[in-house]
Amino acid sequence: MRMIELEKKLGDFHLQIRDLYLAPGRIHGLIGPNGCGKTTLCRLLAGTLIADAGSIDYEGLKPRDITMTAQKPYMLHDSVYKNLVYPLRLRGIRPDETRVEQWLARCGLADKRKQSARSLSSGEQQKLSFARALIFDPQLVIVDETLSNLDPDSTRLFEGWMLERQATRSITWILISHQLPHLFRVCDEIHFLEKGRHLASGTAEQMLLHPANDAVRRFVAEQSVQSW
Repeated sequence: MRMIELEKKLGDFHLQIRDLYLAPGRIHGLIGPNGCGKTTLCRLLAGTLIADAGSIDYEGLKPRDITMTAQKPYMLHDSVYKNLVYPLRLRGIRPDETRVEQWLARCGLADKRKQSARSLSSGEQQKLSFARALIFDPQLVIVDETLSNLDPDSTRLFEGWMLERQATRSITWILISHQLPHLFRVCDEIHFLEKGRHLASGTAEQMLLHPANDAVRRFVAEQSVQSW
């Protein structure tokens, strides 16, 4: 997926991505200071924002192949079960009840399938949101800080789901996170944004342990990555 001369203005903020390529079938991390444009870029990729200029080559991906999760997941005013299967119904796919039950069990929600999704704890809602994003077998999953406020065990659970999916049928992931140790464990490539511009890309080791770019080096140092 390639972005060329991509621009978006939102108030005083101006996103300008001259040339950024995200290789398919890999886990990509987006890092940078708050307000650098990570979420704006992901919303453009997800189609919830329209670019002012430039192009995105999705390399055959269609809108129905893409999903995005947010830090504060939106839950429908409905049951846990209906929230989970909503992406399937949206795409005209009949739910496989065996698979649905497996996902509920993995989230620890098997006994809460009829409960209102909005009554779940924040951690349970995060798990449900993540399962909902994966249940229809997307080709591109954008994760915007979904794992930010989870305990270490839950974070590891999500990482396990991601790596399991990559081992069986790799898809493309874009992760926004300030949890650099998490990105180091799962990402194939990491891309750094600052003030609406893409400044550097590389492997997780290059970007987080041995950054060549001064701005990346300062950002990583502030996050205390070297103290892992």
